[in-house]
Amino acid sequence: MEELNLTSFQPATFHLMGFPGLEQLHPWLSIPFCSLYAVAILGNCTVLLVIVKDRSLHNKPMHLFLSMLAVSELGVSLSTLPTVLSVFLFDACEIGMDACLAQMFIIHSFSIMDSGVLWLMALDRLIAIYSPLQYTNILTSYRIAAMGSGIAIRSIVLMGPLAVLLRRLPFCRPSVLAHPYCLHPNLIRLPCADTTINSCAGLFVVLSTFGLDSLCIVLSYVMILKTVLSIASKEGRLKALNTCASHLWAVLVYYTPMMGVSVAHRFGTHASPLLHSLMAHIYLLLPPVVNPIIYSIKTKEIRKALSRLLFQKTF
Repeated sequence: MEELNLTSFQPATFHLMGFPGLEQLHPWLSIPFCSLYAVAILGNCTVLLVIVKDRSLHNKPMHLFLSMLAVSELGVSLSTLPTVLSVFLFDACEIGMDACLAQMFIIHSFSIMDSGVLWLMALDRLIAIYSPLQYTNILTSYRIAAMGSGIAIRSIVLMGPLAVLLRRLPFCRPSVLAHPYCLHPNLIRLPCADTTINSCAGLFVVLSTFGLDSLCIVLSYVMILKTVLSIASKEGRLKALNTCASHLWAVLVYYTPMMGVSVAHRFGTHASPLLHSLMAHIYLLLPPVVNPIIYSIKTKEIRKALSRLLFQKTF
């Protein structure tokens, strides 16, 4: 009888929320959201197109890693776009359970890929500065493809069990999510059964991906800094550090909002739901919007390739 009662509460749909208390402004808020998504998708597609079209960029590992970053950020943007626009534009706030779990899997998988690619890019900068003469011999196209495939497989293998574990749980609390998309930290609060295993699995995924990646990035830059300080000339040191500027900005843009979201979830239980919603939007939207702009401005090869592509298209 108890099992029957639990299964009867299994929700067919979840209710997505935009900005709590600002529901009447959602149509107007959709304008900046549409603009940001347009910038993110157009910017990352442009970076990908430039790298694919310009064969001179294929020989440099940094640009291959940059294309991986663009793919992962496109994945995050495109996976959140449908439900965000449906909530803000059409007030369509319902999503089926299977669709919600699928969206959760895709969002987190691409986010984990994003973190992994940033680590690979830190490794790329370390090899370029520590061993510049062997740079292209160490980071061959085959090795780069293997590293990228490993990052993608890691995301899928780690996120798959989380979705399966959630699917098996009974939901007897109101199925209202705090955001216009499905995220694991929100979904795990809704079941009426014991979620200890789910929480431990989620913590393991966070530590083995974001935690490990951030640690490897820090260690890579410690070694980079040590190598740079051993360079005799001041100009040489500045030139070496300047090659890391774009990546450092990308790391800050990615991890700073993530830390803000984590702090808000852990210690901001009494904070306004509007704050939690705003932090989540910044975390998911800021990197895809800003990173293509950073790399287009700071990377000379990308600027030149983009100019050549535009010149050919115009004339």
